[in-house]
Amino acid sequence: MHDFRPVSHNGSAYLETVQLRDRILRAPLGLVFSEEERAAEAEDFHLAGFDPGSEDLVACLVLTPLDDETLKMRQVAVTETHRGRGIGKALVSFAEGFAREQGFARLVLHAREPVVPFYEALGYAIVGPPFVEVTLPHRRLSKKLGG
Repeated sequence: MHDFRPVSHNGSAYLETVQLRDRILRAPLGLVFSEEERAAEAEDFHLAGFDPGSEDLVACLVLTPLDDETLKMRQVAVTETHRGRGIGKALVSFAEGFAREQGFARLVLHAREPVVPFYEALGYAIVGPPFVEVTLPHRRLSKKLGG
């Protein structure tokens, strides 16, 4: 079982999540994480997953408030060595519970085409046509949070 928890913007664990997101999601596309982008995340919720034995960061995501009811899940990343172990699924489940606790009723996201089935299996529904974001095909997905 992994330890999932919110981390503070600009704290040491947050800076680790920036490095992980940069390595997994941005660097392969030739993108660089700017200081302006980091500053713009100050009001977001930053969730991270840690290996319970070593306290190493193994997964993270960002939840950005869009309005009083909706959060946008973005920048979901799992370390290469921890993929295929259910950590992504557990992190998304943790994020859903966290969102409900914060009073939000819906999560939306833009998923790269290859991971759309992952989110559909977790109850997310495709909304609208495919589109291109950061040079890659994406789909919009949405899920109402129960409870």
